Amino acid sequence: MTNGLVLAILGAALAALLAGIGSAKGVGLVGEAAAGVVSVDPSKFSKVLILQLLPGTQGLYGLLTAILMLSRIGVIGGNAAELTAAQGWSFFIAALPIAVVGLISAIFQGKTAAAGVGITAKKPEHNGKGIIMAAMVETYAILALLVSILLIYNINI
Repeated sequence: MTNGLVLAILGAALAALLAGIGSAKGVGLVGEAAAGVVSVDPSKFSKVLILQLLPGTQGLYGLLTAILMLSRIGVIGGNAAELTAAQGWSFFIAALPIAVVGLISAIFQGKTAAAGVGITAKKPEHNGKGIIMAAMVETYAILALLVSILLIYNINI
């Protein structure tokens, strides 16, 4: 295994790990707030569940990035490419947008969605406003995913 391949695999792992950690933290934050609401009024479960699901997407974006990278370098498929150090660093750097933005945006989206749970607790008819506010944070995770994908597919192997 070449050093370049190791760097590329580390980048893929970083994308999945950091975005996954952010999603776990974000989903957990919303779950704590949602549990309180549901313990008082179980009929609000589906409304708060939607809010809890939102910060989980960054983990999926990190996983998607990792799978695309591993596929591109041939690790998935059993024919790993011989990558130079420069190529390995390129793949590693390509993973950074979704790794870093996924981590941070999932946590902030969790905080925003937890605030949306508060809206739902007091005025359930305004639940959609909480969802929209939390979804706005998602925009930056999607942009980071797009940048990572564009970088991955523009590295010459």
